[in-house]
Amino acid sequence: MTVNIRRWSVGVLAATLFVPGLAACKTDTAEPGAAAGSSAAIPADPKEALLASTKEIEKGNFTFSLAGAGLTGQGLVHKPSNSAQFSMKFDDGSGVSMGMEMVYIQPDSWVKLDLGEMGDVIPGMAKMKDKYQHLDQSKVKDADALSLNMEDVDPAGTAALTKSMTDVQKTGEGAYAGKLDVSGVSDSAAIDADLVKALGAQAKSLPFTAKLDPQGRLTELVISVPAAGDTKAHDIKVAYADYGNATTAQKPPADKVVEASEQTYEMFK
Repeated sequence: MTVNIRRWSVGVLAATLFVPGLAACKTDTAEPGAAAGSSAAIPADPKEALLASTKEIEKGNFTFSLAGAGLTGQGLVHKPSNSAQFSMKFDDGSGVSMGMEMVYIQPDSWVKLDLGEMGDVIPGMAKMKDKYQHLDQSKVKDADALSLNMEDVDPAGTAALTKSMTDVQKTGEGAYAGKLDVSGVSDSAAIDADLVKALGAQAKSLPFTAKLDPQGRLTELVISVPAAGDTKAHDIKVAYADYGNATTAQKPPADKVVEASEQTYEMFK
């Protein structure tokens, strides 16, 4: 039996299995205080301010949280140690739920799955519920949702989203609002192609709000998604914190680690 995880959450769950291209990153550490010292003047133009707000994300040293369409998650990216870690939970209220935790410490990665009741019908998966499965990197190339060779360290692709912003206005100190034209967005994990197709003309004007910290760095992006197809109206919320102060991902305890099963690779294809 093959379970396709990508179909469970309208693309959001699998898309946020980002664990970025850290394998190709250098291990140079940022200078102490570099993030805190990025105090260049925040552009007066609202859109320019939001475009600039994602630059610190590219440095790959932050914590984050995600929420939307039954999905909640949080994690960290720590490029200085070439590591990342996150956990996700999906529950759409229909009785189908699952949880996932993923850890990457170059060159290794581990995944821990809780497939709920569905795990009981997949041979061998029930006994894996409390185990971290060590992934064979030669196999994750085919299981693309487990791939570790992506180039972007941003779990939600907010840089791509800011480029699609229109009618941007400053609504308060560090607060902004406007519309997103996601009809042509193809490289953001928060908005997938199936959702864009379902939205139709509505994809050209999704309301959003954003917040920046005093250094002009993005701390929150909330996108209001109207009902479309089988998807109910909902908000997608992405939050960033601890710029320059994330910690190294923690390796799973040895007594909790097993080699990944073939079923795991198959379900992520």
